[in-house]
Amino acid sequence: MNMIAENFTYLYHGFGIASDPFNILLMVIGILLGVIIGVLPGLGGANGVAILLPLTFSMSPTSAIILLTCIYWGALFGGAITSVLFNIPGEPWSVATTFDGHPMARSGRAGEALTAAFTSSFVGAFFAIVMITLIAPLVAQFALQFGPAEKFAVYFLAFASFVGMSKEPPAKTIVSMMIGFALAAVGLDMVTGQLRLTFGITELLNGFDFLIAVIGLFGIGEILLTMEEGLEFRGKAAKIDPRVVWKTWKTLPRFWMTSLRSCIIGCWMGITPAGATPASFMSYGIAKRMSKNGKNFGNGEIEGVVAPETAAHAAGTAAMLPMLALGVPGSPTAAVLLGGLLIWGLQPGPMLFVEQAEFVWGLIASMYLGNIVGLILVLTTVPLFASILRIPFSIIAPVILVICAIGAYTVNNNVFDVLMMMVFGVLGYLLKKTNYPLAPLVLAIVLGDSAEEAFRQALLYSGGSLTVFWSNGLVSSIMGLGVVAGLWPLIAILFSKLRGHSAQPA
Repeated sequence: MNMIAENFTYLYHGFGIASDPFNILLMVIGILLGVIIGVLPGLGGANGVAILLPLTFSMSPTSAIILLTCIYWGALFGGAITSVLFNIPGEPWSVATTFDGHPMARSGRAGEALTAAFTSSFVGAFFAIVMITLIAPLVAQFALQFGPAEKFAVYFLAFASFVGMSKEPPAKTIVSMMIGFALAAVGLDMVTGQLRLTFGITELLNGFDFLIAVIGLFGIGEILLTMEEGLEFRGKAAKIDPRVVWKTWKTLPRFWMTSLRSCIIGCWMGITPAGATPASFMSYGIAKRMSKNGKNFGNGEIEGVVAPETAAHAAGTAAMLPMLALGVPGSPTAAVLLGGLLIWGLQPGPMLFVEQAEFVWGLIASMYLGNIVGLILVLTTVPLFASILRIPFSIIAPVILVICAIGAYTVNNNVFDVLMMMVFGVLGYLLKKTNYPLAPLVLAIVLGDSAEEAFRQALLYSGGSLTVFWSNGLVSSIMGLGVVAGLWPLIAILFSKLRGHSAQPA
């Protein structure tokens, strides 16, 4: 009980930090930038955070992370605007929202659909933030017992989860992850002092800068792909007035069971690195099966908007829990934020709650305030953001490319970084073109060095014996979960075959 009271005291002080006028201004700016990023197809939360990360270098870590997380919340909100009005998912997790959101807009209920989407997003995020407030300190305290073997086991579980839980074929996920590991290995080996994979290029002595890789892979890669597709925007206009908001809010409590179920699904998919996209589809599918109006899903059913939006925001927010408490990101955007924390000299993980309590609780408090600010802003500015899609993409794309180049150059004030950004951009384009996922690659770049260091330290401690990773109940349990997660596609096939055999008549 003492620990819970202490945590709420920290949270109270965190609200004092987050409610600073400058930080409130950053929340507003972050939400507005995020909604613009979410509205523009081809960008997205991870891309926007990566591109704008250099802007935060002159800020304090607390203000910087508040701005970046609010960009993320804004992008989550913004994806719903294009899905409902234009039938163009601004984000991958907004695809399920188009199924019922756009039919509602076509039938003249755009304001109702957007109000339901924004409110559901707020509910999902709020549920996840409460969970983070209550659980993250306990997870962090538990993780303080971890040695090198346990740390590697957690990294192994994260990597294996991406392999087994991803919607992409496991082989493609593994290939993408291996590319990330290779990129993470470039530079000076911190154990032996030898150079690796530099090929005589002196600029690579310190390896690839994480930020350059992310701006290229996400920002440039997405823009190249979007330019090739030649997007044209056509959609419905929308205006949200207080009468529509109030009418929709009176309707939403009827779907409390759908919201609660979607919150739980979203939080689970966010903590395990499955992500917001599968969470939104799973929640939509379950809602369709369990709703009394399930047969009408796809024709403009408001419950078909509530389910995916609640789950997507819950998953996107819950991904922050493993990033803060264990140093293992639960989503691509969390991976980018993890890289930002490392750049600012902060080491995410259990010690962050001990050494940087003010920062952590300021961030958690800003999540509460940021989502309230976000809900108010998006409800009042929908027509403005929808009008952005009237601008030809041929104008928007070059502007984004210039922003990416400036962001890459400002990292080290080096033209070589801009060239490497373009190389990573082409790599990101090719991977997306061939349907190789970028999230495992980013995860491997961010955690590759840390995982390698923990692995080698554990082997040094055990005299080179791999049994150290099964030497006690804790590390064995985590490694066992990792093996199950990695082999889950095979396990699922085996279960389905066994069910098929048992269902056959004797």
